[in-house]
Amino acid sequence: MYCVKCGVRLTDGTERCPLCATPVWIPKNADIPKANYAYSSVYPKKKDNERFPAAIFLTIALAVVSIVCLIFCLRTYGAIRWSGYVISGIAALYIIAVLPMWFRRPNPVVFVPTSFIAVSAFLLYVCLYNHGDWFLSFAFPVVMLLGILTTAAVSLFRYVKGGKLFIIGGLLAALGASSMLIEYFEHITFGTKMFSWSLYSMSTFFLFGLFLILAGIIQSLREWLERRSFL
Repeated sequence: MYCVKCGVRLTDGTERCPLCATPVWIPKNADIPKANYAYSSVYPKKKDNERFPAAIFLTIALAVVSIVCLIFCLRTYGAIRWSGYVISGIAALYIIAVLPMWFRRPNPVVFVPTSFIAVSAFLLYVCLYNHGDWFLSFAFPVVMLLGILTTAAVSLFRYVKGGKLFIIGGLLAALGASSMLIEYFEHITFGTKMFSWSLYSMSTFFLFGLFLILAGIIQSLREWLERRSFL
């Protein structure tokens, strides 16, 4: 059969042209078989979280590795020794990578700061075990600063519609300012020279951020950028 208006070939049993929506004229007493649809009308059932088996396997595997390392150090050295690094590192890795797998729809706004807290806890253990004094003055503020920036970026991209150029530009400018703070923490902790690298990174991030903010304001620049990127 063919459509009487546009001439498109139709499947047997079609009642309306899929191209121009013209009703199909069928002569009386014509023996036309019913349409044979290729797709099933039954919707597939929603599957349970397919990541559960992987989460169970990783939980068992990481627990076995931790226990084996601990037993080895206790039997060999009579102390925890390097197994403490392994256990605390595995605990941080579990919180970052495995814990979200137990949730059907893990919210990154929750798990991103949780991951940075886990990294801070691991660095705290390393610092205390080695009797260091660099955690509060360097590791903790740097990790928290990066965690705040990452959480802000995830939250803005997740909940704010539009304005991506302003968001990315502002985040780049904030990252540039953060590099100055990171070098300051490095200076007061390890006695390194100030402005040895932060000025270069700050100026680079600021220029890129300013360019994106201007692109968000100037329509011609924004259109030029959109044609050459995914923004």
